Amino acid sequence: MAGRSRLAENMLVSERRKHRKRSLLRLLDSLESLPGWAVSSYFPPGLSISEIEKTIDMFAGPVEIAGEVSETVSNSPTGGVLLWGEQGRYLVLPPFPPEDRVSSSGFDVEPLRSLLLRDLTIALVLVRLGAYAVGVFRGEELVSSKVGTGHIHSRHKKGGSSQRRFERGREKQIEYFFERVCTRTRDRLAQYLGEIEHVFYGGERHTVREFRRQCRFVTALDDRVSARLLNVREPRQATLEAAIEEVWASQVIEWREEDSIAS
Repeated sequence: MAGRSRLAENMLVSERRKHRKRSLLRLLDSLESLPGWAVSSYFPPGLSISEIEKTIDMFAGPVEIAGEVSETVSNSPTGGVLLWGEQGRYLVLPPFPPEDRVSSSGFDVEPLRSLLLRDLTIALVLVRLGAYAVGVFRGEELVSSKVGTGHIHSRHKKGGSSQRRFERGREKQIEYFFERVCTRTRDRLAQYLGEIEHVFYGGERHTVREFRRQCRFVTALDDRVSARLLNVREPRQATLEAAIEEVWASQVIEWREEDSIAS
């Protein structure tokens, strides 16, 4: 009950930050040893705002921000983990969904830690017009990859019939480029098809959408595609290896107390 009154006296101010895997693991280690009351709740994706609010209302904590927490978790494609106590107040939007809906006393970080330490098999397909990078990872270790380029003319700004001929030629170049990328994607991913648990695309949204529409092979993976589109400017080997860190990153919202009376 001491926690409830303290929250009522002070205003809570939130701040959202991105945490890489190692950074989040360090945060979990620090929370695990903190004294005082705390509660933890794991929310898989797909829960309604009202379902989440009911769980939050059971705890002597974030009553006044229940709407913010519930809406954020409900809109998250990977659900959320609420870690709330006297010494720390966090909402983690993890890279992958929690398997179970669990609530417990104390900073119960073990399910989230276990999720972060799993050696998931993940496929990355990064595509922009003129360049691509495809890779398969176990955890953060790259086990297979292919990168390449393809020549595609820039858009023709002149009018008339010459522009139409140019655009038809450019469309053929794009079609051929997507065929090559599709072939390279199949070459790298086919042997892991039964193992791949998550697929992430990266690049320009329209280009990725058109590639997926034209490449029949990747439709077999549609049920494993993440809603997150990785922001990739130039698909290369180095980009591919850096992108896996983004895949494993989490969004973390922290609430801190701020005196409601100005000094």
